[in-house]
Amino acid sequence: MTQPVALITGCSSGIGQALAFACLEQGYQVWATARNPESLAPLLAKGAIAVTLDVNNAQQIAACAERLRQEAGRLDLLVNNAGYGAMGPMLDADHATLLKQFDTNVFAPVQMVRATVDLLRDSKGLIVNIGSVSGVTTTPFSGVYCASKAALHAISDALRLELTPFSIGVLTVMPGAIASDFGNNASAAITMAADSWYKPWEKAVQARAQASQKASSTSATDFAKELMGYVNSPLRPEIVLIGANSRNMVRLKRWLPTSILDARLLKRFGLSKS
Repeated sequence: MTQPVALITGCSSGIGQALAFACLEQGYQVWATARNPESLAPLLAKGAIAVTLDVNNAQQIAACAERLRQEAGRLDLLVNNAGYGAMGPMLDADHATLLKQFDTNVFAPVQMVRATVDLLRDSKGLIVNIGSVSGVTTTPFSGVYCASKAALHAISDALRLELTPFSIGVLTVMPGAIASDFGNNASAAITMAADSWYKPWEKAVQARAQASQKASSTSATDFAKELMGYVNSPLRPEIVLIGANSRNMVRLKRWLPTSILDARLLKRFGLSKS
């Protein structure tokens, strides 16, 4: 088989779905995954192969990789896109919240790579890890999510170096504000104890969950188009920033003194001292 093959996680909507459509348009055989296979119907209608996959289920990961091995026999592009956004104060983040966040955003991408790396090696393929500018610039009420994306960035760096001898590329993507279901999903995943110290800031927590969903947010389609340009580039960078405010968010962390950045964030979220 000479047709390039792409495996993309989290294709039910948003970035994953848009990337799957973009890959189909560019001639890939697309293996689109989601926990709910019914959500993949629009992609199935365009020729994608729908795969039921919860990235936190080791058996489903193994079954997906084996099916890919048997039916496609190659893998040119692995996109670790499936993600979860736990929002809320750090003091209200219990062990279960921390584990669920890191299971999905950190441990699952590593397991996806481990399960498919032999196919990627044969094809001299590319791994794309969808991180976030939140993994660079931490904001209040999203600490658990920000930590998981920072960890994914570090893992991507290590993989990029360690897989170089095997001609497997690794591209870390740091999206800014992208129009998707992320805000609604993050709002539904807010953790706040009934007796939380942060009850007076409950609206600020909700606002942080919806921060990426504004009129100025970049569409998932435009995001996918720009990302595929990097995927296809012979001079592909190691890390790319895509989407509204992505570069501004990173500049804040890299160039502002911490005291000034802290002051801006404290003011933005109303976290003045009592």
